[in-house]
Amino acid sequence: METLYGKLELMNGRWKLSGVHPYAAIRLKQLFPSVALNQVGTFLFSNRSNICADLVWFIQRFPMDMTTEDRTKLILGRDTFFEKKAYLEDILSSDYDPIMRPGLKHGQKIRHYQSQAIDLCLERRSLLLSDDVGLGKTYTAAGMLLEQGTHPAAVVVQTHLQEQWREKIESFTDLVVHKVEKTQPYALPSADVYLFKYSQLSGWKSFFSEGFFQCVVYDEIQELRTGLSSAKGNAAKILSEAAEFRLGLSATPIYNYGTEIWNILQFLDPELLGTYSEFVREWCRNDREVHDSVVLGSFLREQNIMLRRTKSEVGHQLPPINKMIKMVEPDISKLNSVKTQVKQLALQASQGTYLERGRAARELDLLMRQATGVAKASGVAEYAKRLLEANIPLLLVGWHRDVYNIWLKELAKYRPAMYTGSETDIQKSDSVKRFVQGDTNVFILSLRSGAGLDGLQYRCSTILFGELDWSPMVHEQIIGRLYREGQEENITVVYLNTEKGSDPVMLDVLGVKQSQSEDIIDPDKSNDTKLKINRTQALSNLVL
Repeated sequence: METLYGKLELMNGRWKLSGVHPYAAIRLKQLFPSVALNQVGTFLFSNRSNICADLVWFIQRFPMDMTTEDRTKLILGRDTFFEKKAYLEDILSSDYDPIMRPGLKHGQKIRHYQSQAIDLCLERRSLLLSDDVGLGKTYTAAGMLLEQGTHPAAVVVQTHLQEQWREKIESFTDLVVHKVEKTQPYALPSADVYLFKYSQLSGWKSFFSEGFFQCVVYDEIQELRTGLSSAKGNAAKILSEAAEFRLGLSATPIYNYGTEIWNILQFLDPELLGTYSEFVREWCRNDREVHDSVVLGSFLREQNIMLRRTKSEVGHQLPPINKMIKMVEPDISKLNSVKTQVKQLALQASQGTYLERGRAARELDLLMRQATGVAKASGVAEYAKRLLEANIPLLLVGWHRDVYNIWLKELAKYRPAMYTGSETDIQKSDSVKRFVQGDTNVFILSLRSGAGLDGLQYRCSTILFGELDWSPMVHEQIIGRLYREGQEENITVVYLNTEKGSDPVMLDVLGVKQSQSEDIIDPDKSNDTKLKINRTQALSNLVL
């Protein structure tokens, strides 16, 4: 007679394991990390096909008392899992014949690799599309929205990209688009696609819970990398839960450390990585760094939740990128002017109360970055002048208003265009037009304002980073404004750094973060070194 190790039954749409033998329970917890180690007796599991497949495997080793009806349902769930897995793999094969949908404007075409992403998301119901910058993720999303079952759809974008999205969807498809204008609900006109800004989400929470939207697309989904700790994150969670289809777009979903991927997936496939505590326990060395980011990246690809193709993989041949670091001489007096403040903040950051240490560390970071940017601003401007005198159009990238003011003064005769956090959407649009049409050769761009911006590649191939960001993916987003389809020149990227101030520390920290992000997004790449930097201590040491 067969030994039974418990009872398995389908109750209220969930699988219930009860009376489980202690030894079987030990092995069960090894197979299902989401099960608490101290849990005994009864265990509940969802009826998702992947869970069914795992349960079938488990009961082959530890047979359970089951009704014939429940066993048939469990086997059906397992079979569904493998059939779906095979179909998803077929979608990604080179000879896949994609589904054609009506609704494109005359002369427009969806590329094969874009069709694969569309069909993958529609079949899986959720996808993080991390294709390389410039591969047309906007057009992929628009192509997916041709599927009638996705209407009405909500597309969430950064503030400066709402009009660009409207123009692209309407020029590419016959879809009716409405730009949401207010931060609170109002009577929406009939449309297929509704464009929201991230800054508008929190006011629409109650409306989202009504289930009006069948599909949600998050452009530059790294905007949600802090998860539910923000008002927009809470609203986005409600929007995602009510939608049938969820698509996240970003070539750089991880801006800092690897644990951000857990937050991102809460809006796409929240069950995949378990609870946050489970994710940290199984995948991380601490609450920021993933201990084996290559393995995590491979897992996400195997689960078909994340899809990334590079330009070379899809046959896009673009000129190479030439990256270099040039040192500029800083104005030491600018750094010396904050020396006393740095000493005080460094002392508070190391010896104060918990709240005092956190506040002092943040203030020290801001103070040193600003002082460094100001100290080298004139040197950066001088380097830019040499290129401008040779009639070379350039993007000049920074962060602080005081730095911009120095650049504007020293480069005044070149009439720079500005695209930072201070301009209105209309002013930003005018700046892009001035630069692209050749009215100016200088486009001053904020580090955090470049994501998603298109069109600059037709005018420019040179980027000067006059200031650094703590996130390497911010730099990649800026480079992606030029390194995209339409670029015909070799890209030159120059990091104008100084050996004083915050630059040396930032370069070290950027190496750690770059490693985490690249390993997860591109797990086939190898990174040999992982640096550990106490940036607060290092910043204070540099100036003292």
